Amino acid sequence: MIPLSHLGRSLPAAALCLALLLSGCRERQTETRIPISVRDARVRPPVEKPAKELVATQEAFIEVSEKVTPAVVHIQAARSGQLPGFMPMSGSPFGELFAEEVQPRRRAQSMGSGFLITTDGYILTNEHVVKGAEEIKVKLSDNREYVGRLVGADPRTDVAVLKIESEDPLPVTVLGDSDNLKVGQWALAIGNPFGLDRTLTVGVISATGRNDINIKDFEDFIQTDASINPGNSGGPLLNIFGEVIGINTAIVAAGQGIGFAIPINLARVIANQLIERGEVIRGWLGVTLQNLTPDLARSFGLDRATGALVIQVAPESPAARAGLQRGDILLSFNGKALRNVRDLQLLVASAPAGEQSQLEVLRNNRRLTLPVTIAAQEKKGPRAAIASGEERQALGLTMAPVESGAGVLVTAVAPKSMAAAAGVRRGDLLLAINDVDITDATSFEVALEAVNQARYVRLLLRRGDSILYLAFPAS
Repeated sequence: MIPLSHLGRSLPAAALCLALLLSGCRERQTETRIPISVRDARVRPPVEKPAKELVATQEAFIEVSEKVTPAVVHIQAARSGQLPGFMPMSGSPFGELFAEEVQPRRRAQSMGSGFLITTDGYILTNEHVVKGAEEIKVKLSDNREYVGRLVGADPRTDVAVLKIESEDPLPVTVLGDSDNLKVGQWALAIGNPFGLDRTLTVGVISATGRNDINIKDFEDFIQTDASINPGNSGGPLLNIFGEVIGINTAIVAAGQGIGFAIPINLARVIANQLIERGEVIRGWLGVTLQNLTPDLARSFGLDRATGALVIQVAPESPAARAGLQRGDILLSFNGKALRNVRDLQLLVASAPAGEQSQLEVLRNNRRLTLPVTIAAQEKKGPRAAIASGEERQALGLTMAPVESGAGVLVTAVAPKSMAAAAGVRRGDLLLAINDVDITDATSFEVALEAVNQARYVRLLLRRGDSILYLAFPAS
């Protein structure tokens, strides 16, 4: 036991020891704390001087987001519908008792994006975002909400225009030029994927001029790997200047990093018509066209399958007045080279009715330039009737004359013949062989004789409502 007198004298020493101990703990605590970069002399970041290019790029992305996001809107479209597959007591022994009962209706909502293009409230978006909507709500990035009015929609390009009313001028996007995009350029998407407002994703332009997606009639998509998800539809695709170059529209569900946007130049043409007229009036040329296969291209003397092949010219059409003929190959329209039929369809549809355009044509191995005045689009004519008669075999085909005398009917195709490999089908109406029209039995025999001196067999066929060319080697 320590005497009390000694305890009193030992207290200062004990206190001193405790203070030293605590001081040591504080120093140890300071030494082991988690380092936090404040970019000063005490703690430096692991990379003190990032590459100037990276910093500049990062600042560019930040600036685009800050300046464009206020003009990007969140769209909610409400529509009525039946609950899919709903049946009271379905699967039970009593289910049949309710088979005729009216299905309950629900209020379905879809979400998407859009962007303001005028200070008085016009908005560009996708047609599929607002399709069938009975009520449209538009929310701005500052959480102001408006009732949206559908000005017009074009299902063939998936473009729609909305209008909201505001007492104050609204923030707007700046539309760029999508005709001069280059693969590899930066691409930024802003939208509301899965309802997550004001989301920015970054990628590059992966491809341009995609017209083989088969989701819309008129396609000229920009492909990008900037992430696009459900809810991004209708939002802007931007370049690093913050200009809108496309409307984000579709994704490949089975893949990642494959998204598609409508070029803004196409969307602008559609939007102007919807605002001015409430509908879209497209140009019409009056031809039936077909893409070239390699065999068809070689049969016309081309070294590659490019352009659009004319297989029918409508009477009294702009094409007929311009002098286009069956068998012409259209190579360019107003100086723009044509890769395929969809290229021409898009260019003609976008051309104003009444204005003159220039067509470059290949005819009998000669290049011609024909002026053509595009008209407003017309409806297709009636379907032609087909009848059969006595049969004749040639080219791996069994054929019979028709009552009208125009062409012969293919009644059978030899399975391993060149014609079968080229795609000729039973029921096709054969109208011409190597540009010799089949109008009667004599012309049919003349056409078959001409095949003996040719390297390729080129058939003009009617299939249902369509007319097409098929070609295959003569031997």
